[in-house]
Amino acid sequence: MTSDRSGADALKARVDDTLHRFVAEEADRFAEIDPLLGPVAGQVEAAVADGKRLRSAFCYWGWRAVGQPDSDALVRAAASMELVHAAAVVHDDLIDDSPLRHGRPTVHRALRAAVRGRPRADAAARSLAMLVGDLLMALAGQLFTTSGLPAAYLSRARPLWAVMARELVAGECLEILRTGTDPDTTASLKVIRYKTAKYTVEQPLLIGGALAGAGARLREGYRAYGLPLGEAFQLRDDLLGLFGDPDVTGKANADDVHGHRPTALLAETWRLAGDDERERLRSLFGRRDRGGEGLRAVRELMLGLGAPARIEDMISARVAEALDALHELDVPSHATAALTALAGSAALRRS
Repeated sequence: MTSDRSGADALKARVDDTLHRFVAEEADRFAEIDPLLGPVAGQVEAAVADGKRLRSAFCYWGWRAVGQPDSDALVRAAASMELVHAAAVVHDDLIDDSPLRHGRPTVHRALRAAVRGRPRADAAARSLAMLVGDLLMALAGQLFTTSGLPAAYLSRARPLWAVMARELVAGECLEILRTGTDPDTTASLKVIRYKTAKYTVEQPLLIGGALAGAGARLREGYRAYGLPLGEAFQLRDDLLGLFGDPDVTGKANADDVHGHRPTALLAETWRLAGDDERERLRSLFGRRDRGGEGLRAVRELMLGLGAPARIEDMISARVAEALDALHELDVPSHATAALTALAGSAALRRS
């Protein structure tokens, strides 16, 4: 376990170094266009300053599990997954009007200072944040295609980028369209499958595998492992969103309730609730209460109905499904060990 942890830490350090160097250079080029762009460039860099780097790790091990050796070029390609994530986070925070990420103001909040005193300053800051997200997505493609891997390898994986983008945007759209409606667990699971699960685990694995020339059987195994694990990742996020420590998660923990978002946790609470409890929930969803009494009431209701325990069961079942699929794969033992450890990192975490 210690060697697995040290290996994971070493890979994360390489990805961090790749991202910080690449984005710093691109941010400098962007800011050179005009001094006014400095704050925007700063938020491009801030968007990749922190992170677990799970998506790059899954891409890396999608490559290594085929039997391919370690490669700095592969690390660069894998790091591009983190820029996709950074873009998605900036857009998601903007859509949800989330105030915090990694304990700092979100991009659209931070950029208010750049337009303070201007007409429609809040709208201007939100527009700038949208463009930061767009730039990060463009940089993701740039880092991938200039990674140094052979063009033939890149061409095998490039079509998966279109799939990843389509599914990610579809999931975000579904969340918006479902927000504010009566909660439904099946619908919520579909939202998290497309908004988060696929681009967090399944697609990075498949892209890494495609780069390495993985066969059809291995690709199916990656899907069987990746999709339930990605869902477990987001289900854990739902729990942390309401019951986690904001000092650890770095995010405000009232966002889902205030926004009446279609999370599986809220959907399971609704499913288990009786008529009186549903009436109480309706009165609490979407309400901005500065004292936090509404949030405390929702938590108490959830715990009384056993909804968090149901989500824990759903997480455990999906992790078990993923690990069963992993152990059916004919891959090197070091890849099995790494992907087993990654399953724990994705589903059993505090932030």
